[in-house]
Amino acid sequence: MFQKMAESSGKAVGYRAAGAITEADYEKLVPEIRSLIEKEGTIRILFDMSAFKGVEVKAALMDLKIGFEIRHEVEKMAFVGDKTWIELISHLAKPFHAQDAKFFHTTEMEKAWAWLRE
Repeated sequence: MFQKMAESSGKAVGYRAAGAITEADYEKLVPEIRSLIEKEGTIRILFDMSAFKGVEVKAALMDLKIGFEIRHEVEKMAFVGDKTWIELISHLAKPFHAQDAKFFHTTEMEKAWAWLRE
């Protein structure tokens, strides 16, 4: 599931990805993201992946689809976690999901928010 983070404000929004992400999770997330884009024009997103356990195939396909659709409206995307493969995801996100993307270790949450808001 995605849980919106309390630090979210203005065009900077954060989500904690907890457990296994499903198609239903994306069906809730996508309208919220689209609404924020309508309001702000461009947005910046942080994903806290420290409790992430995996993603269903249909959810992964939805992720790719929405990424292609909104990649020009997402200025920055920060990924926070403690696994090497999450850092790899941040490199793949840049051409497919956002204009810029960066990985931060779990201990660097404040740094990730600061980068997102620069």
